[in-house]
Amino acid sequence: MVGLIGKKLGMTSIFNDGVNVPCTIVEAGPCYVTQIKNEETDGYNAVQLAYSDKKESRTAKAQQGHFKKASVSPKYKSKEFRDFDEEAAPGAEFDVTLFEEGDTVNVTGTSKGKGFQGVVKRHNFSGVGQQTHGQHNRGRAPGSIGAASYPARVFKGMRMGGRTGNQKTKVKNLKVVKILKDRNLLLISGAVPGAKGSYVIIEK
Repeated sequence: MVGLIGKKLGMTSIFNDGVNVPCTIVEAGPCYVTQIKNEETDGYNAVQLAYSDKKESRTAKAQQGHFKKASVSPKYKSKEFRDFDEEAAPGAEFDVTLFEEGDTVNVTGTSKGKGFQGVVKRHNFSGVGQQTHGQHNRGRAPGSIGAASYPARVFKGMRMGGRTGNQKTKVKNLKVVKILKDRNLLLISGAVPGAKGSYVIIEK
């Protein structure tokens, strides 16, 4: 498995074989190896990559030592990749050259938070429907939730209002349409979770 940490910059569209393809622009890397984990010392094999420069004055002393050990300047985002296919050593740099146009990737990010939402927006309920026969303000209400003297409780998992979005989300099998190597940009077909400027993980 090969992966990089990136930042979602926004969306655009390009023509590919005469078809207008909507794409997400992701700045993927450069990422730097900050730690190599192995079974003898850590119990598993992994490569830790770090991305996006951070001021040393805003970095905890323990983190400063961690990055200094790998000869890397402090970074905002770190992520471990199991079974990283490429040869890696502390301080090594990886960028979009890990990918090729036409590759299929999985992208993980934090979805946009929408706050506390009702059942119509959160679960696509249609509401009560007609505003007749004294319905008044029940149009977007959930209606009965099924509890009576038995079971005298609400079952777990009942679809109700609640906090929406702001969750770790993975979108699979997206295609790398174009690579701009000089600017470390990937153009990935379709939508990627998260807001503009949010961090994403791209895995091949």
